[in-house]
Order: sequence, then structure tokens, then C-alpha cells
Amino acid sequence: MYEGALADLVDELGRLPGIGPKSAQRIAFHILGSDKADVDRLAEALRVVKDQVRFCTICGNVSTDDLCRICRDPRRGEEQICVVEEPKDIIAVERTGEFRGRYHVLGGAINPLDGVGPEDLRIKELLQRLRSGETKELIIATDPNTEGEATATYLALMITPMGLTVSRLASGLPVGGDLEYADEVTLGRAFEGRRQI
Repeated sequence: MYEGALADLVDELGRLPGIGPKSAQRIAFHILGSDKADVDRLAEALRVVKDQVRFCTICGNVSTDDLCRICRDPRRGEEQICVVEEPKDIIAVERTGEFRGRYHVLGGAINPLDGVGPEDLRIKELLQRLRSGETKELIIATDPNTEGEATATYLALMITPMGLTVSRLASGLPVGGDLEYADEVTLGRAFEGRRQI
């Protein structure tokens, strides 16, 4: 449909996660209609993030230093480690203000259909952290989908024999949701995870 530089830009934008062909085309035309200074700022921000942002050597979170701000925080201990799939999941947990421990980013979830096995995740690094003996509870906060459940089950089977408490985030009905629209699995989990009030 397009050729040259515009076609290349649409193709590259379309390779980004969550960006379909129409969104890629819309973004490309937005960039095309933007001031050169705005485009230069965007290009510079992409270069800087690629040059300066790396992964924390302890937990795998994004950071501009060897250690992320959470691993550098002396008020946060290793007694509780929350295991998440991706660094963006840390932001979601942090927004709750409920967790004051440390994190471990796996870098994905077990997904045999996509060729992702346990050896492709940061499980070896997690086990190494747990060997220090400081951790008392491992909270598994993987996504509540097939891959996340498989990963949680795998981790629980590996870590429970180490004598640690292994827990999983509760799942169930969202606040503001209607029972009639809940699927059977979600409603079943809500019943399993019920608590006394």
C-alpha cells in the first residue's frame, strides 16, 4: 500500500506488541504530521532507553543502575519475595501499597506451544536467591491464565520441599463486576478463595 520510508515505518511499528496494522498506520501518519522537534525527542528517548536502561542483577526489574530502587531500599527485606512474570507487573503490585518485600522477575511464563520452558526463565536465579535462607515466603503473582498457572504450579513443586511458605495471589471476581457475566473458572476461584468477614 505504501512504499519507501513510510512503509518501513508502518512495518516496524506493526512489530510492536499490541499494535496492529491500522494502529501502526495511524501512528506513522501522526509521526509524519508531527514537528521535527517532536520526532527528534521521540527518537532520542528511544536511543536513551536502549543505551541506559538495563535489568537489575538481583531481581530482573528495569533499572538505570546494576540494582533497581527496590533492591537498593534497605527497608525492604528478603523475607518475602513476590515472583512476577515481567517488570511491568511490579508496577501493578506497587500501586496497591500492600507489599513491602522484594521481587523476582521471571522474564515470562512457561508456554510449551511457544517453545518457552522452565530453562528459558529466571528460575535458576530465583533458586540461588532462596538458598541464602533469608526468605520465609514466596508469593507467586503470575498471570491467572494457562501459562501463569503452569508456571505457578512448577515453582510450587520446586520450592515447597525447601521448607518455605509458598502462596499464590487470590483470583476471582473483579470489584464492580456482575456475577452473571463471570465465567465458571473465575467464579469457582472466587468460591475457593472466599474469606470470612
